[in-house]
Amino acid sequence: MAQPPDISDTFVKEVDENLRRDRIRDFFRENGGWIAAGVALFLVISGGIIWYQQHREQRAEGQVEQLAQIYKNIGAGNTSRLSQQLDDLSQSGSKAVRASALFTRAAFALQQNDQKLAIASYKAVRDDSSLPDSYRNAALVRETALEFDQLQPQQVIAQLEPLAKPGNPWFGSAGEMTALALIKQGKTREAGQLFATLAKDRDVPDGIRNRSIQISGSLGADASAALGPQAQ
Repeated sequence: MAQPPDISDTFVKEVDENLRRDRIRDFFRENGGWIAAGVALFLVISGGIIWYQQHREQRAEGQVEQLAQIYKNIGAGNTSRLSQQLDDLSQSGSKAVRASALFTRAAFALQQNDQKLAIASYKAVRDDSSLPDSYRNAALVRETALEFDQLQPQQVIAQLEPLAKPGNPWFGSAGEMTALALIKQGKTREAGQLFATLAKDRDVPDGIRNRSIQISGSLGADASAALGPQAQ
């Protein structure tokens, strides 16, 4: 009686490898076009992203140079094309360039006694959620200062509430305007307490602290003793 052939492990492995190669070959025969197209698309997209990033960086560098030239022109009194240049840069894709252009436009508008344009420029920064808080908070404080006399006291208080707290970098300016708005509301006790807090805060600019000492005293919340001999 014939014996079955001895099928070794080596033979089994060779068959398995041949079968695997055949399957891979068939897969690429059937889907080679799609795979090639996918690879090509990936390369195109990757190349496009790299080009776009480099283009943005180069454009931002050029815009920074434009800003530097604008500042030189301002110093030299050459402002004939300033408004148009700043308007163009205020649309920049670079956050720093866009914010700097808007702040410069506001400052130049104030030099030209155009308070409406200055307020609009600060508002554009404040409302731009893509900008860092440092830019937006600075714009909010400056916009509120310009509009202070036209705003209702409660509007001032509400706008500045996040900034009018000890420890905030803008506590000095925001706190002082908030305290003045409280006085307008007839809340002299609360205003005096806030002025006293401002007077005691070593991080608040000296000008605001000195005014706060005087005003808090007039409101019955004297803070001069808390400042030591320097404030006497």
